[in-house]
Amino acid sequence: MVDSDVRYFSTRGGSETLTFEEAVLTGLAPNGGLYIPTHIPSLPSDWQTSWSKLSFPELSHAILSLFIPTSVIPPSDLSEIINTAYSSFRDPKTTPLRQTGEKEYVMELWHGPTWAFKDVALQFLGELFRYFLERRNGQKKEGEKKEELTVVGATSGDTGSAAIYGLRSKPSITIFILYPDGRVSPIQEAQMATVPDENVYCVAVEDSDFDTCQSIVKTLFSDAEFNAAHRLGAINSINWARILAQIVYYFSAYFQLPEASRNDGSAKLQFVVPTGNFGDILAGWFAKKLGLPMGELVVATNENDILARFFKTGRYESDDAASAKEEVASQAPETAAVNGSSDGQQATPSSSSAVKATHSPAMDILLSSNFERLLFYLALETGGEEGSDVEKRGRAQERLNSWMSSLKKEGKVNLGEDVRKAAVADFWAERVSDDETLQEIRKYYKLEQYGPYVVDPHTAVGLAAQERSAKKASPDITWVTLSTAHPAKFSSAVELALSASDFPSFDFRRDVLPDELKKLESLEKRVHKVKGEQGVRDLIEKVKKGEKYDGEKGRGSL
Repeated sequence: MVDSDVRYFSTRGGSETLTFEEAVLTGLAPNGGLYIPTHIPSLPSDWQTSWSKLSFPELSHAILSLFIPTSVIPPSDLSEIINTAYSSFRDPKTTPLRQTGEKEYVMELWHGPTWAFKDVALQFLGELFRYFLERRNGQKKEGEKKEELTVVGATSGDTGSAAIYGLRSKPSITIFILYPDGRVSPIQEAQMATVPDENVYCVAVEDSDFDTCQSIVKTLFSDAEFNAAHRLGAINSINWARILAQIVYYFSAYFQLPEASRNDGSAKLQFVVPTGNFGDILAGWFAKKLGLPMGELVVATNENDILARFFKTGRYESDDAASAKEEVASQAPETAAVNGSSDGQQATPSSSSAVKATHSPAMDILLSSNFERLLFYLALETGGEEGSDVEKRGRAQERLNSWMSSLKKEGKVNLGEDVRKAAVADFWAERVSDDETLQEIRKYYKLEQYGPYVVDPHTAVGLAAQERSAKKASPDITWVTLSTAHPAKFSSAVELALSASDFPSFDFRRDVLPDELKKLESLEKRVHKVKGEQGVRDLIEKVKKGEKYDGEKGRGSL
């Protein structure tokens, strides 16, 4: 086996490169950038045969080893980390495929401890944090201060509980999860707030949305003094280790397909990914760049459609309602209808929040943090061929900084047609309305040959995008839609779609809710409600000074 020589650098600039360990523990670069590998490694020439019978942990080891030098994590230690991370998953395949139609599959990513796809990455990341800190503290001299990590993350739902379950009771780690008060599902909040471990803090930020919470996290990481004082660590998908772990299940899906459905080099496989923060689908892009045969990745968005508009216009705009209306008007009839929504309009610049609340709340995001990683590669690809690799990287970092500066100041940036064309070589996007989301849940519940199948609203967004994409594509393509959460986590949307008048035999509690989640109802919740960035800072300072604060307590129905 050839040892990896990959290191990591910031998308925003600087010639410094970090080891995998340094990149993971740092999370967000001091200049606000995200860490990416110095190069994308090559697959072994025999990967299609030598990897075809591997278990998920074995496949993880093979792929992760391409990015992690043995000098950073010896192979036996990496195996132990991976095996521990996935030991809690309920399905022996970890991320199994379920067939839902002719040449149509759903990859269920929610068989981990919190019933969401985030477990795949965060169980691994939690073990990485534990491993690195134990090793560092084990090397300390007697009396020397031990290293501690203060993990701060934002969630629109599933990241929070997955991170908490990945880090609960881990030594030398305290975790603070921020989420918009009242804008995650009751069961998602219960999964976070009922964890009793003393190192866990669930922080409900009042009068906020996910983007506000994510902005607070980025501000804290960019505050050099605060970061140094508390040694912040990132669990959001800004942490490269999360993207790396998610690459694996694209390969797993490939190997689970019937051999006749696997690609012979002519792009017969396409993935559809419900997309909010762009990390899940970015992992698919890395899988493609590594060499996994596939066509374009389909970006499935809900009515918060900044990404869908970018792939059609080349403009990345967080607050330009006029451009959204212009784009919808220019779409074909089958996609124009998705402008209809529960309140009949998109968010406007005059709204208190530009994020529209939908039935798929984990995707209610305007600015997708991981999109910056793709933008760097697009800047690199369209920035000219002259100069050394370091010089080309520097030009790409300069272009990216210019784009991100415009986005921050003006809420929008026109990336140009060259960049858009480079992007659509690997992606296309579809926007799905709330009404279409509910229709899709009903459709899959009524499946005859492959059903009934209950899907959550995020998976439904992906399935609606897949159905629309298939109409435009070759009939010999095999489609795999990523299912990101168990339907039990989104009771309101599922029950609304499968209402008693239309489906009188359906009972959500009996037919959908797992026993493990039913038990959450009787557990005490512990929530810390704060106002804005200062409230978050004050809470972290208080906790780190050893001043115990239990937060608000209570029980509530799911």
